[in-house]
Amino acid sequence: MKHSGKARKAAFKLIILTFVVGFVVWGLMAFGALITVILSTIAVPALLVVWVIFALFTLYFFRDPNPHVPSGTNLVVSTGHGKVDAIDRITEPLFMAGECQRISVFLSVFDVHVQNAPVSGHIAFMKYSLGQFLNALKAESAVHNENVLLGFDTSEPPGQKVGVRLIAGVIARRIVPFVQQGENVARGSVTPISVPATLAV
Repeated sequence: MKHSGKARKAAFKLIILTFVVGFVVWGLMAFGALITVILSTIAVPALLVVWVIFALFTLYFFRDPNPHVPSGTNLVVSTGHGKVDAIDRITEPLFMAGECQRISVFLSVFDVHVQNAPVSGHIAFMKYSLGQFLNALKAESAVHNENVLLGFDTSEPPGQKVGVRLIAGVIARRIVPFVQQGENVARGSVTPISVPATLAV
């Protein structure tokens, strides 16, 4: 029987097939390497830019400007720089021990979050309560969110009570007290870092 050459054709087909597959694999590897170079070239500066923006915003968020404390007697000043979103009367049993005037101040992420003492006096009460982290724009956040209640016995006028409740929110989720129960504070001095502040007088 005459040699047909089919085996050699099969060999050539296999060689050509492996060459094509190898070329495709090499092409994919080269493409992957090129994408890696492009991504690393773009990603490193992009990540650096994102980090710089984060660092600048963090410094901005935790800024602590010197407050302009008004002079005068028997004044109660705002604890924070924000928007008054409610003025009403509530019952506060822990420190005020009854009905009191409430002034609620909402702080956005662009407001100063370092709070200041509304009055001069003695910190007679301090209670940290765990809770949820609801959006501070919701009224129920004042009841359910994590918060710190500070009670001031005023020295001017003497013998009055002022309560400050600092409430965590959905973004600013920590309250870091800079004062302790038993401390004396001056009006306008630093109290905790927080978000919305509720003043009860």
